[in-house]
Amino acid sequence: MPLIDKKSGKSLKSVIEEVVKSDYQRIKKSKQYKFDWRKESDNEVYKIYLKDNDNEILGLMSLIDVPEEFRIHLKLIEVGSKNRGKEKEIENIAGCLIAFACQVAFDKDYFGFVSLKPKTRLIDLYQNKYGFRQYGRLLGIEQESSRELIKKYWLHVKE
Repeated sequence: MPLIDKKSGKSLKSVIEEVVKSDYQRIKKSKQYKFDWRKESDNEVYKIYLKDNDNEILGLMSLIDVPEEFRIHLKLIEVGSKNRGKEKEIENIAGCLIAFACQVAFDKDYFGFVSLKPKTRLIDLYQNKYGFRQYGRLLGIEQESSRELIKKYWLHVKE
C-alpha cells in the first residue's frame, strides 16, 4: 500500500531518505511538527516526501542502531499535522516509514527486528495495524511480520 491521496484514491510515488542538515530549519519553519527534530540529529533521521515534490516533508522518523541486540530502535516517528486524523490528505505515511525501518533491520542482518516504546494510547494501533508484539516495556516486530509490512508498504515505495 503506497501513499494514497485520500480525495482521489490514487497511489502517490514517494521517496524515503536521510534528513540532511539543511532540512532541520525547513522542518521547524513548516509548523507541521510538534517535536524539535534537531534533538534527534545524532540518530539516523529519515524523511518521506512525494517523488514529485521534495519541498514538503510528509513524515519523519528517528532510528537508533542497537547492534549488540540485533535490532533497530524506532525512537521517534511523526507525521505532519495535515496528514493526521480524519481530515488527512495522504494515507499510509507512518506505515511506509515503519516498513522502511524493517527493511533497514533486514539489511543489517537483524532479521527485521524493530523496537519502539509507544505512548500508552498508541499501543493498540501498533499491535493491530502494524503487527507489533509486547517485548517487556517495548513493542517489537520481526521476521515474517516485518516482511509483511515491507510487502504492504515499502515495496510500493521502491517502484
